[in-house]
Amino acid sequence: MSGDGTVGKALDVLDQVAAYERPVRFGELQDNSAYPKATLYRFLQTLTNQGMLAYDADRQTYTLGMRLVRLAHAAWTTSSLAPIARPYLDALSAETGETVHLAQLDSSQVLYVDKRNARQPVEMYSQAGKVGPAYCTGVGKAMMAFLDDADLDRAIQQQSFHRFTPTTLATEADLRAELANIRARGYGFDREEHEPGIACVAVPILTENGRMLGALSVTGPTSRTSLDQLEDWAPRVIDTATRIGREAQAWRFPETRQEKVTT
Repeated sequence: MSGDGTVGKALDVLDQVAAYERPVRFGELQDNSAYPKATLYRFLQTLTNQGMLAYDADRQTYTLGMRLVRLAHAAWTTSSLAPIARPYLDALSAETGETVHLAQLDSSQVLYVDKRNARQPVEMYSQAGKVGPAYCTGVGKAMMAFLDDADLDRAIQQQSFHRFTPTTLATEADLRAELANIRARGYGFDREEHEPGIACVAVPILTENGRMLGALSVTGPTSRTSLDQLEDWAPRVIDTATRIGREAQAWRFPETRQEKVTT
């Protein structure tokens, strides 16, 4: 439950509706809501009146509203790396033939902001707009490795350390050791840590002053892609990430005073 007053509570309800990823009835929301029935109904009415939700009277269901879609599109255009990165993702995808992910951190979790499917696609968790764990994904670890100490401490405190697979890093000590290696090397791996049979090489997207903007990865199934093969792509992924970071800094994230991250 949010501690940010009425606005925070309304956003909690909006998140709850969005989490279903389908039209949802009031009864379903009530069954999983922290708010009393009357309070939940009031928030749903307000969000619907404001266009953040849409209500289908025939089916008696709520879905995300068009105003929210417009806001999401504006955020994607002005705050996301996706518009800048699009041609670079296309080129990297064409060259590698494997899945390419673009991600940013959102409240210490991974937000996938864009994706290119492999020539021979395989089913995996990641989709543009989805949120995933940071501690057991390649892009998540690549981003965390280049946070400053205070931000990293906060991010680690918010990780669940649930063990998804036998190779998941399930302790803070193991994660910190891995992040130190990634920071020294400049790239990292997902060694089937989030999904069995899925591995990747991941690189942070940094500005010239070392500010972490996001991460980029090349991902493939272990049935056809080994870690050695993925590591062979690391220089190409680093080059692509460098180009995205340079353009993003020039157009969206100008800065002059931040200290460069040292390794």
